Amino acid sequence: MTIEQYGWNETWINKWNELQQSLENKAFVPGRIVGDFGSKYRVMTETGETWGELAGRLRHTLTDSGDYPAIGDWVSLALLDGGEHAVIHGVLPRQSVISRKVAGNTNEEQIVASNVDTLFLVSALNDDFNVRRMERYLIMAWNSGANPVILLTKADLCDDAESKIAEMERAAPGVAVYAVSALLGDGRDKLLPYIGSGQTVALTGSSGCGKSTLVNWLSGATLQLTQDVREGDSRGRHTTTHRELFILPDGGIIVDTPGMRELQLWEDEGGLDLAFGDISSLAADCRFSDCRHEREEGCAVLTAVSTGVLEEKRLLNYRKTQKELLYQSSKEVKQKRKTAAAATKAAPSRSRNSGWRRELEEY
Repeated sequence: MTIEQYGWNETWINKWNELQQSLENKAFVPGRIVGDFGSKYRVMTETGETWGELAGRLRHTLTDSGDYPAIGDWVSLALLDGGEHAVIHGVLPRQSVISRKVAGNTNEEQIVASNVDTLFLVSALNDDFNVRRMERYLIMAWNSGANPVILLTKADLCDDAESKIAEMERAAPGVAVYAVSALLGDGRDKLLPYIGSGQTVALTGSSGCGKSTLVNWLSGATLQLTQDVREGDSRGRHTTTHRELFILPDGGIIVDTPGMRELQLWEDEGGLDLAFGDISSLAADCRFSDCRHEREEGCAVLTAVSTGVLEEKRLLNYRKTQKELLYQSSKEVKQKRKTAAAATKAAPSRSRNSGWRRELEEY
């Protein structure tokens, strides 16, 4: 394997040359993170794969979890022991970032993958099929900067795949939706435009939706282990436990990620309006510019619901997600204020200590 097969191209070469101008150590080399195992990373360099870990200096400068290197990142490395090991000294600016809030009450960002061209949003055509959940995944996708494509897997288990496709298309205006079956080998030709040479795609979806099976199918090899889902509710177990890049026969690069039991959105950079583009378009005709689409007179969105143009469940999900994102944003602001206040409070203490040291030295 070569670094070019993992997406190293003229765009990244130019970014690397710009970074090199600011680096004190000109001996650093570029590499791409192809495996994220927590404290260590597998990195592809010009001389092949190696194990990498963060430089202590870099680790101490990283304040947010979203600043840490992630699968798909291009990094600057110092190679050691003839390339057997590497130390990561920096991360090149990302072209796209797929992220979510970490599970639980902790207010931290978790990077799912970076520098992805296309994000395959996967849902199985069994009990896993859920339009409202897909609307949330679309917000994450639009916020990331990657191009979203919806894949409905296990089409062999569904007798009315066409109606499911139509239902998903109504919930995702302008987004390509494909039904595929790895078992029957149906639909692979439709995905070829997204997995061509040098293109990076990532898979995300709930546990048991068939992501690892898709990776094996598209690659023509058993790259990932798979497990059967539970018969009662079509729920799967976490087969994939880490993030890893694989090269496909068509030249594309694919990222498999662990399944999600839940998707907590991190922030909104316009993804909400893009995912609910039909509501945003209708809202332009509302009488009031700050209309909340609840009980206001002259609300074009409520009129669309009453006339059957817009599904009420879609509007309810829009309201719910909008409130969630506003709440998340307020928590981020409070956290930043708290961090800034702590830093300000600590500054005089450090200054006084420095003064004491100077006095002692002069004494």
